[in-house]
Amino acid sequence: MFLDETKIQITSGKGGDGISSFRREAMVPKGGPDGGDGGHGGSVYLRVNEQYTTLLDMGNIRMFKAKNGQSGGAQKCTGKSGEDLYIDVPRGTLIKDEQGMQLADLTEIGETWLAAPGGKGGLGNQHFATPTNRAPRKFTVGKPAVERILHLELKLMADVGLVGFPNAGKSSLVNKISGAKPKVADYPFTTLNPILGIVQSSPIHSFVIADIPGIIEGAAKGKGLGHTFLKHIERNHTLLYVIDGFSDNPWEQFEILQKELKNFHPQLAKKPFIVALNKADLGIENAEKTFKQHKQDFVSISAATGKGCPELVQRIAKQLPKLEQKGW
Repeated sequence: MFLDETKIQITSGKGGDGISSFRREAMVPKGGPDGGDGGHGGSVYLRVNEQYTTLLDMGNIRMFKAKNGQSGGAQKCTGKSGEDLYIDVPRGTLIKDEQGMQLADLTEIGETWLAAPGGKGGLGNQHFATPTNRAPRKFTVGKPAVERILHLELKLMADVGLVGFPNAGKSSLVNKISGAKPKVADYPFTTLNPILGIVQSSPIHSFVIADIPGIIEGAAKGKGLGHTFLKHIERNHTLLYVIDGFSDNPWEQFEILQKELKNFHPQLAKKPFIVALNKADLGIENAEKTFKQHKQDFVSISAATGKGCPELVQRIAKQLPKLEQKGW
């Protein structure tokens, strides 16, 4: 199961109240004010956890509350502040309010965002003594908690996004060149959830590839799986068009895919891309000829046999700006 949208309710901690108190010691019958301040309420933060890959990793809890601050004490003792609450989310989480306004975009590992500040603690009566009022009874209560509902939306963080029609062979390709094992079968929409795979391009370098469910004509308007998964392509540096070279009109497939991306978001059509003509094992000479006639560069591959896949991986690696160095 893949979860890329959810709603949570968060509540920060209420500030503790200040108190009214007076010194009571032997030989000091009329001590001055010594009421302590209330502790601050705990704040709620959202934090990127690199171990999380989907919002499902957050578990089933949808209501989060930080601790309240404690009231102040006598002898000018400040109440204990409430502990801050950190909610872990996957990298690439977009945060919106109930009106759909974007509040934060968490894209860096370890990044935190203050979602609900804790209430400030109230003041004890020690703060209100004046030359004309040396025994004030005035104190203030803590500030209230902040409660809000947040909409979380995950946009996958991958270097390369696979784009293609259903059954073009994208899942088979991810299976062949990475450690991911998506479901593969000979019918459309086998991939119903985005799948991330790590591709080793050299002993110390790798990149992340995202298998996005197949796009069909009209996807930009929500047809098929539509908007649900097109949004994941927005964060990819490079797009890999996987074209079924054995189909009746591979070039038309390519044009439709480009049109759908442009209709969904014009910037998507401007991303760097590579074209992979799949099913070379079945004979795709006509497709290769057509793409050459249109002066469109491509790599012929067979996701089934692995033919051309090493060359494709190196082509992708050269196009990415900087590959992450891994320790394995």
